[in-house]
This record gives sequence, structure tokens and C-alpha cells, in this order.
Amino acid sequence: MAQPSEMYRCQTVNCGYIYNPDKGDRKGKIPPDTGFAALPDNWKCPVCGSSKKMFKSMA
Repeated sequence: MAQPSEMYRCQTVNCGYIYNPDKGDRKGKIPPDTGFAALPDNWKCPVCGSSKKMFKSMA
């Protein structure tokens, strides 16, 4: 189970999507157990389409 320090939340106003490395991102074809730092630079939020820069750690 992922720790809060490994989870990242989208900071856009109406989103709040939480990237959980245990689940990955099916829409973006990111397999489970992929850490946030390992995501490609062009990865986008599956809900709102924001870039990685809009995410902050939940720690």
C-alpha cells in the first residue's frame, strides 16, 4: 500500500485527482507500481489534462 509521501494530488481548481503508484494510470497506459518521478514528462492528469507540474505530494 502506497504511503502518502508517494501519492500526488492534482492542484487544479476543479480536479483533485490523486495519483496512486499502486494503481498506476490505465488511461495513460502507466502500469501499477510506477512512482510519480518515473512518469514521463509529457504525462497528463487523466481527469483534467494538467501537466505533472500541477501535482503536489500529499506528504
